[in-house]
Amino acid sequence: MLNSDQTEIDLPPTHSESESVFSDCGVKKDLQHLSREERRRRRRATAKYRTAHATRERIRVEAFNMAFAELRKLLPTLPPDKKLSKIEILRLAICYISYLNHVLDV
Repeated sequence: MLNSDQTEIDLPPTHSESESVFSDCGVKKDLQHLSREERRRRRRATAKYRTAHATRERIRVEAFNMAFAELRKLLPTLPPDKKLSKIEILRLAICYISYLNHVLDV
């Protein structure tokens, strides 16, 4: 759109202008040797990688949370069903292990 003090329409940068911007940061240099089809495949692989990574991360977090739940079951608290944060579970586990170690030493 034109403002009263503008003489031209503001357009997004052309393809060649955006290439020169990217060439300054090294992006274009890395992709210059790739054909158009290779660049497309690389983009698709990136999307597949993100999906696979998200799945692996979800499985890792679930296993992590299950391990905390199992550790929580082994720790004595009053009341027994009290909700504890992960840091509280770890700190309580440290104290409980120290207590058990002390009991064994006596």
